[in-house]
Amino acid sequence: MRRFAISLVTAFAVAASAAPAGAAGCLKGAAVGAVAGHYAHHHAILGAIAGCAIGHHLAHKAKEQKAAQQAQAKPNPPARQP
Repeated sequence: MRRFAISLVTAFAVAASAAPAGAAGCLKGAAVGAVAGHYAHHHAILGAIAGCAIGHHLAHKAKEQKAAQQAQAKPNPPARQP
């Protein structure tokens, strides 16, 4: 269990220092991935790395969908006639 805790802290430190500006979804994904990796034959670090990548991808995808919905809901102003 101690080894898992050290792996999890290391994964968070790497994830936080790698790209603090673009870490949307990375920390949550890393935590989930580390836990899953721990239970899958003690691969917490690999799970955290994969979880970070997947979490970041899903956060980016959700951001794009939200922007598309907002653009679609916004009414276009009427065209000006000379």
